[in-house]
Amino acid sequence: MSGGDGGNVNGSVHGTKADRGEAGVVKRPAVSVILPALNEEATVASVIESVRPSLAAGIVDEIIVVDSDSTDATAEVAAAAGARVVNWADVLPDVPTRPGKGEALWRGVAAARGDVVVFLDADLRDPSPAFVPSLLAPLLADDTMRLVKGHYRRDAPGDVGGGRVTELTARPLLAAFRPDLAVIRQPLSGEYAAWRADLMELPFAARYGVEIGLLVDVADRWGAAAIQEVDLGVRVHRNRPLGELAPMAVEVSATLLRKIGLAPATGEDLPGDRPPLATMLPGTRRERVGDE
Repeated sequence: MSGGDGGNVNGSVHGTKADRGEAGVVKRPAVSVILPALNEEATVASVIESVRPSLAAGIVDEIIVVDSDSTDATAEVAAAAGARVVNWADVLPDVPTRPGKGEALWRGVAAARGDVVVFLDADLRDPSPAFVPSLLAPLLADDTMRLVKGHYRRDAPGDVGGGRVTELTARPLLAAFRPDLAVIRQPLSGEYAAWRADLMELPFAARYGVEIGLLVDVADRWGAAAIQEVDLGVRVHRNRPLGELAPMAVEVSATLLRKIGLAPATGEDLPGDRPPLATMLPGTRRERVGDE
């Protein structure tokens, strides 16, 4: 496990295994930015706009908004801002949709065309254009990195960055049951990057358990040292009422307890994980660029 401030994505990738194809010719990995969205018409355009400089610079190849049947104008606003909008029911159409963020991310990975996936929450307010390059740089510079998560601070007095579910549920549980991951400052951060090939090998937990589920699964498969956090500075998003946080805390707790074998794989509070996409999409799995 390592920490850092990210780096220059253009300058950091050259000469690494990750970007070299046959005969040592540099091959830049294609990058998909995925925004899961449900009724985020007020903020989704500004998140897309924050990614457009990376798109123009050739760092990002596509921006995908996975619309979870929004009842507002999220899909129309996102399309007007330049994103490729997919309705989650149109991805893996033979698989009925289930509610929750984990479902949208899982289907987003299936829809993505890139070698690398960057996730951003669609409810961010005025996110920095540096978010995506900062998340990409460690992943592309170091072949041992499998997951790069953003940590940040909120623009509020006395707030160190982690929300209430993070500080009162996720971090205490990790400290108690997964001390190898206790140094992660924001395990529930919705801003992170990973190789698509790796994500296709992992199950996706349901609802708000998805982030802590991926964190534990990556550590189990490749070790905690394969996870890095980068400082994204200030992050502002919608403040959720307490009534929404209690179910979120239950979902995060249930997912972690399942991953460590202290709870059944499915139950009334939370459905089971979605299976690895590599088991459902035969012949579509992409190796990491440069892998043999």
